[in-house]
Amino acid sequence: MPVYENGPVRIHYDEAGAGFPLLIIPGGGLNSTIAGLATTHPFNAMEAFKDRYRCIAADLRNATGGQSSGPLEIDRPWDAYTDDHLGLMDHLGIKQFMVLGYCIGGPFIWNLLKRAPDRVVAAVLTQPSGHRPEMPNQFYDNNMKGWGPALVARRPEITLATVDAFLKKMYLANADFVFTVTRTFVRACQTPILVLPDDIPPHPYAVAMETVMLAPKSEVSLFPWKEPKERIPVAVRQIRSFLRAHQPV
Repeated sequence: MPVYENGPVRIHYDEAGAGFPLLIIPGGGLNSTIAGLATTHPFNAMEAFKDRYRCIAADLRNATGGQSSGPLEIDRPWDAYTDDHLGLMDHLGIKQFMVLGYCIGGPFIWNLLKRAPDRVVAAVLTQPSGHRPEMPNQFYDNNMKGWGPALVARRPEITLATVDAFLKKMYLANADFVFTVTRTFVRACQTPILVLPDDIPPHPYAVAMETVMLAPKSEVSLFPWKEPKERIPVAVRQIRSFLRAHQPV
């Protein structure tokens, strides 16, 4: 895969297809990788949409099993990842694009809409992550077990204390809603969004539907859309129709 470099940050990315740019953010939390699209996701957006779009995906910075790396920016964790997404688009010479994100891609998309509203033409939030009040520490706990130790093992300059501070800032300092923006922001957002809700602990149905109700240009898929599996192609067709409707001429 090609590499985008920005100082100490190295982002491995891949492209498929041609057409209007579509940034694809894989799920898997902080272990989000391109490889996961084909193995752990309900459908592989790179394969599904490369016939019409220039699909671009990257390994998340410091994901276990990925090839991207960079420092842990404790004071601005969400913005550091958004820097990588926007920096990659700049590197590729892309001004405007659409975005589809799974899982952690939901909060990332809202941060992209906050940081670069003139660049994101339309967004698809697939099984988006969100804060679940009855499980307030789930993302911190899961990453302290499933992400931090592996990172420390391969990066001895990073300590568990640093990982702890990073995760607390990322998931506990603003433990509400979608982590990266407020309800006021969503209510004022004029970017068209399509939400495919889920209903497991990291992907709360209530939060996904609240964004649908708040955002003035929102659409929502059928639910459930992943089970039975025969419904997945219906959801993919809806995404395709949504992207076609909002692709700039």
